[in-house]
Amino acid sequence: AATATARGGRRGAGLRMHDGPARPKTGADWVKQEGAGSTVPLAKDSMKDQSGMREVLQMTGALVRRETRAVPVGNVYVGGNNPVVVQSMINEDTLDIDGSVAAIRRLHEAGCEIVRVTVPSMAHAFAMQYIKEKLRSTYQDVPLVADVHHNGMKIALEVANHVDKVRINPGLYVFEKPDPNRTEYTKEEFEAAKNKLKATLTPLIEKLRDQNKALRIGVNHGSLSERMLFTYGDTPEGMAESALECIRVCRELNFHNLIISMKASKVMVMLAAYRLLAKRMDAEGMDYPLHLGVTEAGDGEYGRIKSTLGIGTLLAEGLGDTIRVSLTEDPVKEIPVCYGILQGLGLRRTMVEYVACPSCGRTLFNLEEVLHNVREATKHMPGLSIAVMGCIVNGPGEMADADYGYVGKTPGKISLYRGRSEVRTVPESEGVEQLVALLKEDGVWVEPEEAKNLNPATASAGVPVPAVASK
Repeated sequence: AATATARGGRRGAGLRMHDGPARPKTGADWVKQEGAGSTVPLAKDSMKDQSGMREVLQMTGALVRRETRAVPVGNVYVGGNNPVVVQSMINEDTLDIDGSVAAIRRLHEAGCEIVRVTVPSMAHAFAMQYIKEKLRSTYQDVPLVADVHHNGMKIALEVANHVDKVRINPGLYVFEKPDPNRTEYTKEEFEAAKNKLKATLTPLIEKLRDQNKALRIGVNHGSLSERMLFTYGDTPEGMAESALECIRVCRELNFHNLIISMKASKVMVMLAAYRLLAKRMDAEGMDYPLHLGVTEAGDGEYGRIKSTLGIGTLLAEGLGDTIRVSLTEDPVKEIPVCYGILQGLGLRRTMVEYVACPSCGRTLFNLEEVLHNVREATKHMPGLSIAVMGCIVNGPGEMADADYGYVGKTPGKISLYRGRSEVRTVPESEGVEQLVALLKEDGVWVEPEEAKNLNPATASAGVPVPAVASK
């Protein structure tokens, strides 16, 4: 059972991000307590898996996230005081039960916490029952989202019985073929279409509400309804209005398990749409979580760059509670990109953080080779931060945020650091071996075989955890 904090916790209860075993106090270790006359230190693990805290002094550089409610999606909670959730979507035809189950399992084992499947027909909706059952009997109950599109009320009502969340696109859920002869939308026509949307949404909302399941209102820039295009144009404003219209219907029916997305293939449109929606929701007292993504980002390096620019920028501004990187590749390849974005911002720790200088004429060893050797020896220990620096001129200072350091001291000699404290100087040929010995001395070492039990979504340094989705 989820805790009360997981169910409805608000951000502000404490910072959570990995902190090393011997790091000295920095700005982020201190906060001003309300009513206190001076700053006081936080607990050592106070920044582990950071989720944000509004009371933190701006000087700390801590990321402050927008306050949202916690929405249950199966055994995972999106928003509230929970870490940003990673999700993706399988490519298999949902009618292929075995293929879909295998694809969902591959994604989940790679660290994907919520998996979406496409449900274009009633046959696909019925198939979801068997997919869920087979996952439970052969693996575990993975949180599933059904993607419903064109005129999908009947499909949505059926599939809501078998999944944890339903995703609808407001521009397609009540789809009407555009009229090529239309020159305007009158106020009466606009209201009539709005009422039709409400009537079509109401049965689904009531069904999800009664089962305590979730709904994603997933607006896409490329599929706004004709009336939104006529009224607001092909703009972020039209996207925001499309989402708000659905949100208000849900609120009228006392349904609040909502997650909202505003996706576009153009990064700047996506950024503007999410920012505008967040502003509008805050003005109306709406605290629903946001699902971030750049749709149709493409593949390869450029697809990853586009996704990082869009998702990372908004996360850095405090917006976003769950993310999906959309690549034209095997969906499993999306998961490392998601975790890379989250780790880069200090929002999740699912791998070792390596800090390394770019090398220069002062470097006292082959930095690229040594970094490779250090990584190979320690990459199975997610949660640690290890610095590899070429010399002592800037090394000790620039690696100050790392848990451990490997620094060139003199030709043929390297120094090992715990936080900012130099521990010992050893021959370069023994450097990696002695680093491992130091980790063992400090009780943070995990044997590679033990680390195989660590799930990317829930891992922390030195602590094996069950391979299950996080709550």
